[in-house]
Amino acid sequence: MSTVKLTINGKAVTAEVEDRTLLVHLLRDQLGLTGTHVGCDTSQCGACVVHIDGRAVKSCTTLAVQASGATVTTIEGIAKGDELHPMQAAFRDNHGLQCGYCTPGMIMSAIDIVHRYGGNLDEDTVRAELEGNICRCTGYHNIVKSVLDAAGRMKVAAAAE
Repeated sequence: MSTVKLTINGKAVTAEVEDRTLLVHLLRDQLGLTGTHVGCDTSQCGACVVHIDGRAVKSCTTLAVQASGATVTTIEGIAKGDELHPMQAAFRDNHGLQCGYCTPGMIMSAIDIVHRYGGNLDEDTVRAELEGNICRCTGYHNIVKSVLDAAGRMKVAAAAE
């Protein structure tokens, strides 16, 4: 057993975990943060994406002990109270989801894409960057549309801060 200390969604967390515990299981099973999904257990689908120290990471292949000392943000931690994150709002407004299972991972990956590329995004770049996230429902058109819309919203929000 190991003790891990993390900051998750702005809150300090200490947990005892087996050394083989995956971050996704710590989040879901021990901490009740069930927005992060387990889709494939092989790092293929992207449903488990969270941010570790600001970078998108697949939590199904990250040991909880590897994240000790880090800042972790899950889908539950990106809204400001009742105000959706611009990416969440864009997914809602552009119908970027259907069943919703992949949506948390898509949103977390998309936020990372926008942070890395800023306003220099086009449809081809978004599609290439989302290759590690699988959606079985939407056909991706509205997901790409959502990401491009959110990139503009996030630029406006950053300028206002």
